[in-house]
Amino acid sequence: MQLNDDQPRLAPARVRSGRFTAYRKSGLIFGLGLGLVVVALLAAGRGQVPISPAEVAGSLLHRLGLDVGPLPAAVQGENALWLVRFPRVTLAILVGASLGCAGALMQGVFGNPLAEPGVVGVSAGAAVGAAAAIVSGLTVLGNWSTAAAAFTGGIITTFLVYAMSRANGRTEVVTLVLTGVAVNATAGALLGLLMFLTDDDGVRAIAFWQLGSLAQATWGAVGVALPCAALGLAVAFVCSRKLDLLALGEGPARHLGVDTERLRITAIVATALLTASAVAFTGIISFVGLVVPHLIRMAAGPGHRVLIPASALGGAIVVVLGDLIARTAVDYQELPLGVLTAVVGGPAFFWLLRRTRARAGGWG
Repeated sequence: MQLNDDQPRLAPARVRSGRFTAYRKSGLIFGLGLGLVVVALLAAGRGQVPISPAEVAGSLLHRLGLDVGPLPAAVQGENALWLVRFPRVTLAILVGASLGCAGALMQGVFGNPLAEPGVVGVSAGAAVGAAAAIVSGLTVLGNWSTAAAAFTGGIITTFLVYAMSRANGRTEVVTLVLTGVAVNATAGALLGLLMFLTDDDGVRAIAFWQLGSLAQATWGAVGVALPCAALGLAVAFVCSRKLDLLALGEGPARHLGVDTERLRITAIVATALLTASAVAFTGIISFVGLVVPHLIRMAAGPGHRVLIPASALGGAIVVVLGDLIARTAVDYQELPLGVLTAVVGGPAFFWLLRRTRARAGGWG
């Protein structure tokens, strides 16, 4: 009787709690979006020709036909923005969003918090595909040739990792990580072989892939990466509700009407598309897809309808900030972006590994 009397009082509390959670998740998305705009304005204004954020915003608004805000006062300020910095910042946003979303998608489809395109070797496989296209001089698809080769290498590696790490209907953590180690080692060997076989220009191009950089960002690269990233992000968001059901386990997900194998294949193809579009013009930028979804999950919870777009926004912020540090930390020199993300992401990976092992009570 007491239980029935409490129910009317508990129901409004649950409603208030649900509304608070919804407001918090909406606030997270809005905050990340606002943070990305602020970081992008700051990044576009920093460089050898300093331009204030107000002038950066004014230049954008004037190009949109709005006579609002000041134009850059510095000589060649407009050219610096529209020929160098805007394509670079735009590509950084696309790359970060793709890697963050690919990490969240991969962790959801594998049901494993350690899955990430870089850790399991998908980025390295895409780099091998792109390096093979560079060394062989493949130009069948014009500007899309390198991206298509990276996509092919990425999707082959993704299916290889998926097949080798799956046993008895589940994906083993240790098998997944060790498969990634083996795939990364094999990819490194193939890259070394391609460097041995090619000329000096090919060696420099492959070294660019291994270190990762946005130095070659152009509007043409943005035009190629944008549709791939947009399609991959759209597919990932469409799959988000089914990924929530898959998190309950394959059996319950099937009972709820989810075709788990079709979902996995769709998510794997989307992951390869996102990864290929991210690394096609920048090289390997690792650990973004591993660390960002974890940080977002701590604030937003495991639901993929918030986790996927929030991870995309968080990844974009991380890569834009990382690129800003890479090109401004040392005067007249540029640090490799992939090295910076690895320096931060490596310790984060060890922390996640120990945290996951402690929660699971060991791997055995």
